[in-house]
Amino acid sequence: MVDLVAGPTTGGVILAFETGRQLGLRAIFAEEVRAADGTTHREFRRGFRIEPGERVLLVDDILTTGGSLLAMIPAVEAMGGEIVECAVLVDRSGGKLTLTSPLTDRTYPVRSLWQLDLPTYEPGPATCPLCLEGTPLYAPGSTGTGA
Repeated sequence: MVDLVAGPTTGGVILAFETGRQLGLRAIFAEEVRAADGTTHREFRRGFRIEPGERVLLVDDILTTGGSLLAMIPAVEAMGGEIVECAVLVDRSGGKLTLTSPLTDRTYPVRSLWQLDLPTYEPGPATCPLCLEGTPLYAPGSTGTGA
């Protein structure tokens, strides 16, 4: 059972509110906030709140590294929310089954509607096979030349 749905800006906002609407539940979102020291974290603002003990479903559109959802977990835990599950539309992570809180080490299950196996590489010949081959990057439309 879930009491509310929460998603990160920006990809999770519409998904959180539509999921909440379909389930007849309240929906909220967490925004990225930059601290004075330059670090970022997620916060529930604009009057959004989670009451202690409320059961929360975290949602997002795409899971690649899990960074957006991982950044939300401390914000939910700080307000006393109990995360029931993390749900995403598309999982590009290679099959991440859980997310672990960076603060409490609690693990939360991840469920996806679709798993998409797309290999990703850090730039550079040591990790990227196409970089090693010297294959130029092709990014249509990114140069502004229309070519």
